[in-house]
Order: sequence, then structure tokens, then C-alpha cells
Amino acid sequence: MRGDDQQQFGVFSYVSVEERVPQEHPLRVIRRMVDEIFRDMGTEFDGLYAKTGRPSIPPERLLRALLLQIFYSVRSERMLMEQLNYNLLFRWFVGLEMDEPVWNHAVFSKNRERLLNQEVAQAFFSRVLAQAKEHLSDEHFTVDGTLIEAWASQKSFQKKGGGDGDGAQFRGEKRTNETHESKTDPEAKLYRKGHGQEAKLGYLGHVMMENRNGLIVDAMLTQADGTAERDAGLMMLYQQWRKGRRGGRRGPFSVGADKAYDTQDFVQILRQMEVRPHVAQNLNRPGGSAIDRRTTRHHSYQISQKKRPLIEKAFGWMKQTGGIRKTKLRGLCKVAWQFLMTAAAFNLWRLPKIQPAGV
Repeated sequence: MRGDDQQQFGVFSYVSVEERVPQEHPLRVIRRMVDEIFRDMGTEFDGLYAKTGRPSIPPERLLRALLLQIFYSVRSERMLMEQLNYNLLFRWFVGLEMDEPVWNHAVFSKNRERLLNQEVAQAFFSRVLAQAKEHLSDEHFTVDGTLIEAWASQKSFQKKGGGDGDGAQFRGEKRTNETHESKTDPEAKLYRKGHGQEAKLGYLGHVMMENRNGLIVDAMLTQADGTAERDAGLMMLYQQWRKGRRGGRRGPFSVGADKAYDTQDFVQILRQMEVRPHVAQNLNRPGGSAIDRRTTRHHSYQISQKKRPLIEKAFGWMKQTGGIRKTKLRGLCKVAWQFLMTAAAFNLWRLPKIQPAGV
């Protein structure tokens, strides 16, 4: 018997949002981890707000909403608020009741200085790593960098101090970061990631990954230049080396990297730090590779080279799903916050896949 297409909608619902979300939904595990992290960050959140005045939107809800934006590739805060208004799964994850109104999208912009900054992102990232501690390797790592396109067009890259034209006609003109800058985002630099590729305005995002499960243990963003990848790699490796020393670890560890890191200076500094440089050999470089048989003859070098492509999967997820292929924020500090939060979200997404069932 065909059912009647009734168009009269019920006014009341007797099923809670909690009951509507399936028990096996992957966001449930992530929600438990995030709630534990936010409880641990309660004191830090208290220090960001005044003791008196009108109550704010809870910072936990703002950060949960931003995690949803990363997980579900939502293009903007305006669209995020639209989905939060009618999407019951989003309401459940953020912590909103069925009839509770959502806030205006401008709240995110107003909270960028106080809440949505690198300090809070770093604290959140560190606690995500603490959740994943038992799955992290402390001996074998990989470093790499990727280009993050800036929210600025080629036409905005004009002569410093002003000049003729509006930048629309630049064919045949020699443009460099020393003589030109973007009028839209002055901190973005013109950079070519590889030979034969188009030069783009952007930043460089750097990641350090442990090789056991492919989790990100450190992330940072810098301006784009020819030595930024190696400089950032050394900074992250030094921080990892110092952390190991404070923890009582004295043995060497290894780090894999692509051919861009195969330079005499980079390899020499790693060896001085007692770090094994498992860098891919660039035999076409003038002067030859800085890596020789002392390193390549070991079986661990071959393992590091096989594990190295895992970092490209992390970059792929952060760009395709996390939305950082082309950032919509301007300025080094804001883009650095976005990059670090996306790295933390990647670890949260990855953790339930490597944890035993029922954990």
C-alpha cells in the first residue's frame, strides 16, 4: 500500500541529538579525545577572558566548530554557521542543543587575536600528541615542506613604494621579492617549488613526521625562500633532539628527507647532532651528493626511504580535506595558526585508525 505524502511537520521531537548519532560514528572517538584535551586546557582558557562582563561563546565550542570545518572541508565560516544551524551531527559535535541558536560568523574574526592564535593552537597540538604518545616513534622521523598558496593574486605583486600601472600587465617584467611585494598580503613571497613550475605567491609549511604510524610530531610555517625548508627542518629536529635529551634519551635517531635536503651544510649539522641523515641522494647536484656509502649501505636507510612518502599523504590530506592548498587568511601569523590546527586535526583523524578497537 502506497504511503500518503504528508506535508505537515511535527513541532516536537522526542529523540535527543545524542541518540541520533550512531555509536560507531568516527566522530565519537574524536569527540572524546577533544573533550579530554579541552578539560586539560581549562586554566589556559580562563586566562584569556575577563572575570566580569557578558559571558562569551565558550571557546571549546568555537574550536570544535573549526575542527568540523577542517574535517568536512567547509569553505568559509559563513557556510560553517549555515550548516551548524541545520546539521544535527554538527550540533552534536559542537555541543549545541536542538533549539539553541548559532552565533554569527563574525565571531571567528573577532576572536582571532585572543583565541585563534598560535599559542592556543600550539597548546592544542601538544595535547593531541600527548594523546598519541604510545603510538609515536622516538627514533625515526621524516621532514618535508610544501607550498601554501596565499590569498593574493599575481596582479597584487607590484613594485615596492608604488609604480606605474596596477600590476595587471606584468608579462616580460622581471619581478623579485627584493623589488616587489603583494599589496594584498605583503608577507607572502613569490616562490617556485620546483624547476619548470609556476612561481606563486605563498608560504612554506613544514612538517616533521614520525615513521611508525605517520603522525605529525611538529609543524611550522615560514615565508617562502630557497633555504626555508632546510632551516625549518633543522629547527624542528633540534627541538626533537632537545626534548629527547630532557627525557633522558642519549642514542641517535634518524631523519629521512627528499633531495632538496641533500646539501653539505644540512648533512654536516645533522651528524654533529648525532642524527643519522637518511636523505635521498641528489647525484646531479654540482659536487655530488653529501650522502655516501657510510649511510646508504645500512638497511635502516632503505626503510627510511620507503617510509618517506607517508609525509606526502599528510600533505595531501591537509590540502585536499583540510583546505590549506590555498589559504583564505592573510599574514604569516594567521596562516601559521591555520597550518598548525590543520596538522592537529590530521592527527585526530588518524588516531582512531591506528588505535585498537574499543579504545
